[in-house]
Amino acid sequence: MWLIVGLIVSFVLFYDLSLKLVYLFKAKRAGVRPVAMYVNWPFGIRNLYMFLKSTKNRNALEQTVITMRKKKERTFAMEILGMMNVVTRDPENVKAVLATNFKSFDLGLREAQLSYFLGSGIFTLSSHGWKHSRNLLRPQFSREQVAQIESLRRHATSLEKILDKGEFVNIQHLFHQLTMDTATEFLFGESVDSLDNSQRVVNGVSAAEFVEAYTLCLRWSLIRIQFGPLYRLITSSEFRKAIARARRFVEYFVQQALDRPIDKDESSYVFTHELAKVTRDPVVIRDQAFNVLLAGRDTTASLLSYTLWHLSHNPEIYAKLREAVKNQFGEESTEEVTFEGLKRCKYLLNVINETLRINPTVPRNTRTATRDTTLPRGGGPNGDEPVFIPKGMPVVYSVYEIHRQPELWGPDVEEFRPERWDTHSSHGWEYLPFNGGPRICLGQQFALTEASFTVMRIAQKYERLELLDATAPLVNDVSLTSMIDGGFMLKFHPSKVYQ
Repeated sequence: MWLIVGLIVSFVLFYDLSLKLVYLFKAKRAGVRPVAMYVNWPFGIRNLYMFLKSTKNRNALEQTVITMRKKKERTFAMEILGMMNVVTRDPENVKAVLATNFKSFDLGLREAQLSYFLGSGIFTLSSHGWKHSRNLLRPQFSREQVAQIESLRRHATSLEKILDKGEFVNIQHLFHQLTMDTATEFLFGESVDSLDNSQRVVNGVSAAEFVEAYTLCLRWSLIRIQFGPLYRLITSSEFRKAIARARRFVEYFVQQALDRPIDKDESSYVFTHELAKVTRDPVVIRDQAFNVLLAGRDTTASLLSYTLWHLSHNPEIYAKLREAVKNQFGEESTEEVTFEGLKRCKYLLNVINETLRINPTVPRNTRTATRDTTLPRGGGPNGDEPVFIPKGMPVVYSVYEIHRQPELWGPDVEEFRPERWDTHSSHGWEYLPFNGGPRICLGQQFALTEASFTVMRIAQKYERLELLDATAPLVNDVSLTSMIDGGFMLKFHPSKVYQ
């Protein structure tokens, strides 16, 4: 018995020690400085436990900041389930991973971890598959398509009907409905109309069941990511059934797109219809639609929710925004509001940018080295020399932490202050709300346009935002995107023009 225990302990000690020794040997052979390494015995299980615990306790982002600031290094390596992961909060290293050394990194395990649900789409593919997807989707997000805001106007009207009742509402819940409605209309040509309580059923799945299944799939996908190389163990009948329900719902609209006669001159734009003109593979169209839905619905709902949270807690900022909106668009109508006009409303853009800084919708991300390479910073006594990154090593970068560094953003980094963008408009790699480099988010203008229009309309129409509980703290709930745990309750008071 004791012999077996001794052998197990010896193996664990040897394995953890060998991780560091093999890395140091490779770095020396390459002639590049090693990164600071923190081997967490045994197998980095404690680190995994801490990540899972913080996710359950809804303080994962805050714990990330604490962990990273405890280390004197801005770039270091830590062990999770027997795998070393480089963690960085240095914008220069993120720039190398996403842009200047782009070809040396891909999604790594993330591709397989997410494809179980999202399939083969632009967010789950690397290399040639990703290039093909990007070329396929780039025309679908042309400026002409993004600039059309008539659909946004219609769905904003549905939202207003609920807000005009003068009752406290969970605004985050409504924003998820709003963005699901606009995203499905963009994707399928037909909105699920969840704001209007549509009970439509397609392929045996109702709109409400689709939203529930889709949300459940995202949560399971996050758990698969957290378990790293053991992701295949993370599944359940609940997860599989949710995937099947979500796919059945989308496949109905995909088949409709494939059954339509191809009309290259049609005036209205529908994502699946346009995609059906360049591919007849229903799985390709379905998977790409799922990938775009992730960006079009969740990130935009997150941005809108955090924006309203900050505005409702800062009435003086909301008053300033209202004044800027009324000066540019008036107070009575949205008929004259255009894509170009939204971009010219400077304080509105400041509010959106500041929200994305302090609460980025995708707060952390990962890339994996496809070959032995380097990061430009992190080595040497001052941390300003290149460090060695061996093939297969993941590099985790925390956008949430980068956006909160006082040396980059000033001592008031935790304060929501849109005015900082009057002097910080020329930002670089310290600001990454939509990633950067070749894989920068294709749909960022679509998301910004929808968020800007919705916030503009709320500021235009409602004089005051009333919180049900102004003392409740902001608690982040992180799946693949970040949101406010449980949402929050607001009442909207229309201006005299609308009473």
